[in-house]
Amino acid sequence: MADENTNEVVAPVEGGEGAPTEGRGPGRGRGNRGGGDRNRGERGGRGRRDDRRGNRDEEQGEELIEKLVHINRVSKTVKGGKRFGFAALVVVGDGKGRAGFGHGKAREVPEAISKATAAAKKAMVRVPLKEGRTLHHDGLGHFGAGKVTVRSAPAGTGIIAGGPMRAVFESLGVADVVTKSNGTSNPYNMIRATFAALVEQTSPKSVAQRRGKKVADLLRRGGASADVAQADAEAIAE
Repeated sequence: MADENTNEVVAPVEGGEGAPTEGRGPGRGRGNRGGGDRNRGERGGRGRRDDRRGNRDEEQGEELIEKLVHINRVSKTVKGGKRFGFAALVVVGDGKGRAGFGHGKAREVPEAISKATAAAKKAMVRVPLKEGRTLHHDGLGHFGAGKVTVRSAPAGTGIIAGGPMRAVFESLGVADVVTKSNGTSNPYNMIRATFAALVEQTSPKSVAQRRGKKVADLLRRGGASADVAQADAEAIAE
């Protein structure tokens, strides 16, 4: 019996520091090493979820149309001299009626473009398109010293626009449009004025819903017959 008691007392001592730490539990002292491994596993799991989200963003990015409109070298005066960087203006669209623009600054050109692209994806707006190729009606846009006019056009006209405005309509998915820019040629103001005109676009379907009428009733007020108005109303998707 004496030997058995001696063995029972000596066994925990042979375990060293491992035996007392087991009594402290996983949340206190050194016993949380096992919990730390589990936390690392959980962090790894969160990382895998983030990776999946990143893959979805990359898949969405492949479907988007990205247009680099303008890139400029900028400088910041500091105590030791001037610190140079780059500013990028990017337009992003899905080619199906959604587009947005953004700008970003960085020390390197690729980083500035990536920042601008991320900002453009967050600021995308939806514009209703007629037959999926042109605008429903004419519009005016104004921002600062920039003034733009956008007009719908028949099939086969193409994109009659220059500079930054062409990038907007190409990324938006517009195939036929006539535009005119008056005032400043600053690409930033031209882009903002163009989007100011696009966000004012409305479709007959949205107007009919707002007024509590049918689309055919609105089209008949333009002088069209009942059959023609009904056919046009059924052809309007948005």
